Amino acid sequence: MRICDLRQKEVINSCNCRRLGFVCDIEFDITTGKVVAIVVPGCGKICGLFGRDSEYVIPFRCIRQIGPEIILVEIVEEDVLVKCKF
Repeated sequence: MRICDLRQKEVINSCNCRRLGFVCDIEFDITTGKVVAIVVPGCGKICGLFGRDSEYVIPFRCIRQIGPEIILVEIVEEDVLVKCKF
C-alpha cells in the first residue's frame, strides 16, 4: 500500500463510532522505515474557516483494520489530540 492510498481513507474511532476525518500525514521511524503514526486534522477553529488548531496523532498500534475505504482505530480521543503550535 502506498501513502497516497492511505490519504484517501476516512478514519473512524471504533470506540464511539465517530468520524475523525481523512489521513493528512504519516510519521515514520527514519531508522527502520516503519510507520509510527498517522495524523488526522482535528476540529476547525471557527466553523473550519480559519484553519485547524489541533490534530490527532494516532499510533500505528491503535489501528485495528484498514479497509478499502476506511481505517478503524481504537483510541481515547483526548489522549491522541495534539494542539498545533502556529
